[in-house]
Amino acid sequence: MVQPFNHSDNPGLLQGLRVLELCEPEAEYCGLLLAGLGAHVTKIEPLAGAASRRMPPLAADGRSLYFQAYNRDKDSVLLDLPSAPARASLLALLEDADVFLCGSMAQAEFATGLALPELARRFPRLVTARITPFGDDGPWKDFRGSDLIHLALGGVMMNTGYDPDSQGRYDLPPIAPQAFHAGHIACEQALIGILGALMHRERTGEGQDVSCAIHTAVSVSTEMDLMSWAMRAAHQQRQTCRHSAELPNITTPLAQTKDGRWNLGWMVTAADEKKLVEFLASRDMAYDLTGPDPTRDPKKRDVPGATAFEEHKAHVFEVVQRFVRSFRFRDLPWEAAQAHGLMWAPLRKPHENLDDPHWAARGTYAWIDGLPYPRSKWIGSTTAWVADRAAPQPGEQRKSEPRAARKDTPTNERSARSARGRPFALQGIRILDFSWFLASAGGTRMVTALGAECIKVEWKDNLDSRLGAMAPVGGREARRRATGPLQGVDDPTMGGHYNHKNAGKRGLSLNIRDPRGLEIARKLVAVSDVVAEGFSPGVMDRWGLGYEAMKRIRPDIVYVQQSGMGAHGRYGRMRTVGPIAAAFTGISEMSGLPDPAPPAGWGYSYLDWMGAYGFAQAILAGLLHRERTGEGQWIDASQCESGLMLTGVQCLEWALQRKPFTRTGNRSPYVPAAPHGAYRCAGEDRWIAIACFDDRDWQALVRAAGDAEALRDPRFATLESRISHQDALDEAVENWTRTQERYACMALLQSHGIAAGVCQTAEDRCEFDPQLAQQQWMTEVTAPRIGTWPITELPARLSRTPSHVGGLPQRGAPVYGEDNEYVLGELLGYASADIRAFERDGVI
Repeated sequence: MVQPFNHSDNPGLLQGLRVLELCEPEAEYCGLLLAGLGAHVTKIEPLAGAASRRMPPLAADGRSLYFQAYNRDKDSVLLDLPSAPARASLLALLEDADVFLCGSMAQAEFATGLALPELARRFPRLVTARITPFGDDGPWKDFRGSDLIHLALGGVMMNTGYDPDSQGRYDLPPIAPQAFHAGHIACEQALIGILGALMHRERTGEGQDVSCAIHTAVSVSTEMDLMSWAMRAAHQQRQTCRHSAELPNITTPLAQTKDGRWNLGWMVTAADEKKLVEFLASRDMAYDLTGPDPTRDPKKRDVPGATAFEEHKAHVFEVVQRFVRSFRFRDLPWEAAQAHGLMWAPLRKPHENLDDPHWAARGTYAWIDGLPYPRSKWIGSTTAWVADRAAPQPGEQRKSEPRAARKDTPTNERSARSARGRPFALQGIRILDFSWFLASAGGTRMVTALGAECIKVEWKDNLDSRLGAMAPVGGREARRRATGPLQGVDDPTMGGHYNHKNAGKRGLSLNIRDPRGLEIARKLVAVSDVVAEGFSPGVMDRWGLGYEAMKRIRPDIVYVQQSGMGAHGRYGRMRTVGPIAAAFTGISEMSGLPDPAPPAGWGYSYLDWMGAYGFAQAILAGLLHRERTGEGQWIDASQCESGLMLTGVQCLEWALQRKPFTRTGNRSPYVPAAPHGAYRCAGEDRWIAIACFDDRDWQALVRAAGDAEALRDPRFATLESRISHQDALDEAVENWTRTQERYACMALLQSHGIAAGVCQTAEDRCEFDPQLAQQQWMTEVTAPRIGTWPITELPARLSRTPSHVGGLPQRGAPVYGEDNEYVLGELLGYASADIRAFERDGVI
C-alpha cells in the first residue's frame, strides 16, 4: 500500500477566493465543488430559505438530505430580493467577491438590478458563472427542463437501457440513470470554465462571464454514439448494463451471484481472456475453456460497442456466470481476480463504499456531526479538499478568513489568438501529456481547448486507442451523400473517437525506456508547467520520472496523475475502465428498473467523462494555486472518487435511515412526480420524456391531450393518487403519446408549460436540435489523414477568452509523432542531424 499524503492541515487549492451563490438547486453542486476546493462560498437565500431546503429526501427532523449533501461548507445570507435594501446588500457583497454563481441573465438582473454588461463594468474583476437549463437565447431557451428531460434531450437515455427482444425491437423504454446527473454534468463543465476564467483574471485582472447550458453540457457527454453518427451515419443501440453498440451483442459481462447481486467482468484484449482462463482454472472452474485464438494480437483492444458478436466470447462469459453464481455477493473473489490482472468489480450500492479501507486511507469521506459526506476527487501533496462544516442554518455564517491577495500589476502578455480571434485563457501554459483513453486524454483535451499547449507523448509499443468511430471509406464527401451507415476505413490514423478526445494537441513519439528518450522527457519537464498522466500507478517512477525526480528538474511543476483508484491506498493497482469504476462506486446500481431486473447501468463510460472533468479541474486548480503562491504539487486523482462525489444523498440516507438506494426505473426517486417517465411515440423506438410535478402540470397535460377520457380517470385526480397508480397512469399517458409525432408532442407540451423532451439519438442532436445548433456546440477541425470533421466544443462559454477545440495549432488530433520536429527542434533546440539519429535508433 502506498501511503497517502498527510493532508489534514493542508489548505484548499482555492483558499482565499470568495464565491457568492444565487442559483437553482441543480447548480448547487458547482458551489459545493468550489467550497471543497477551499473557496469561501456564501449562499444567498430568500427569507423563506432556498428551495432546496425543502427538497426530498427528508430526514426524520424534516431536514432535506439534498440540501445537506450539496451545501456543506457554505455560509448563508438571507436577502429579500429584489427590494432596494437587499439589492444594496448583495452589491456590497459583490464588491469583495471573485465569483458570482447564478442563473440566467434575467435572474442576475432581477437580483442585482443591473444588466450583465453593467455588472461587468461595476465589478471588472468579477467572474460571473451562470448555469441555465437551455442557454440565454435560442428557440428552446424558455423550455422547461428537469433531470429526466435533460437526460432525454441530451442523448443519455437513448444510450442507456435494456437489450431488445428476440426480434430486435425495444419492448422497454430507454432509462434515465438516477439521481441528479444532468446537474452534475453541467456543474462539472461549468467549473472548468470558471477555473479557466480565474486563471485569465490572475494574469490580466479581467473578469468575464462564464455561461453553461445544462442541455449542451449533457449533449456533449455521451461517447461512441456521437462520433459514430458524425463520421459514418451509424446508430448505437441500447444494451443491458454495458456500452450501447452499433453491433448489438448478447454477450454480457454482467453476472449474478447466488443471492441476487451482480459482478461486472470486462475483457478488452486477448491477453485479458488468457488471464481469465488461467484464473478460472486455478479454481477448477474453467470447464472447457482453453484461451483465446492464438492468432489474435494479444494487445489489440476491442472497442466497446463496435465488436461483432462472437459465439466463443459469449461462451466465455457463460462460464464466468457459472463461476459467479457459486458465490454470495459478500464472498465474491473480485480482489483475487484483480490480483490476477482481470478487470472485475462488484456492483456495489453507494453506501457500501463507506467502510472500504482504501477510501478511509485516502480520506475520501468526511464525517461531520457523525454523518458521512464524500469529500474529494483527489488528494494533493500540499493542498487538500475542504470538508469541515455541515450545511448552514438559514443566515448562518462563519468567521471570514483572509481573502486572496490581488496582484497590483497584472501581466497581459498575449500574442497568439485562437481561431475565434480572441485570446485564450491559458495562453503560455504547456502540458507534457502522458494521458490516454477518455478519462485522462479527455481531460487534457479540455485544457487544450482553453489554450494550453499540450504535447501528447506516445510510443508505438503501447499506443493510445485509435480505433472507434472510424472515418468512412470515401471520406467527408461520402458522409455528405450517406443515406445509411457507411463502411469505416481500417486505418488507425483515422479514428473519429481518437480525433475527438485529442483535438488541438501536438504529437510526440518517444521511447522513454531508451536513456536518450528519458533525457528528452526530462528536458520537456523543464520547459513545461504541467505533467499529466493516466497510466497505472508506478509507471512513471519506473521510468525515472516520478514526482520527486521531476521536482528536482522544475520545483514548481504541477504533476497530475489519474488512475482508477488513485495511486495512494490499498487498491492502487486495481484495473478499471469506465464501466468498472461505475460498478464499484454504486453509480451502475442506481440505474434501471426495480429488482429483480438487472441494473441498466450506463450505456457509455460515464465515469470516464467524470474522471476527465476532474482531471481537467485538477490541472486548472493546480495551475491557479501555483499562479497565486508559486507552489507546484503532486495531485493524485481517482476516477472512482469522481463518481463517489455524486453519491452524497445516498450516503446520508444510509447513515440516517439505513436505507440503501433502490432502483425506480424512470420514476422520480425523490421529488414527487407523476407521470414521470419515457413514453412511446409514433414510429419505431421513438420516445418522449414527460415530468409532471404537481396537479397544475397534470391538468395542463390533460388539456394538451385534448381532454382524453382515459386521463380523466378519478385515480389520476391528485398527485398523491397518481403516484399510487403509476402503472395505470403510465399506460394511459402512453396510449395518447403513441399517436403523436415526438417533436410535435414536445412542442405541444412545452407550450402548455410542461417539462417534456424527446429522447434524442446522436442523429437527432446533430440534425434536428435547433438549440444545440444555436449554441454552436460543434466545431469543424482539420487533422492529417482523417480530414475535416465536426467535434464537440466545451459547453462552458467564456465571454473574453472563448474556448476552441482546435487549440493553439487550430487542428484536430495529431498523427503519431506528427510534431517531433517542432518539439525537438524548436522547443528543445536539437539539430536536424540529432533528430534523424533519434529516428534511426528508435528513440522517437
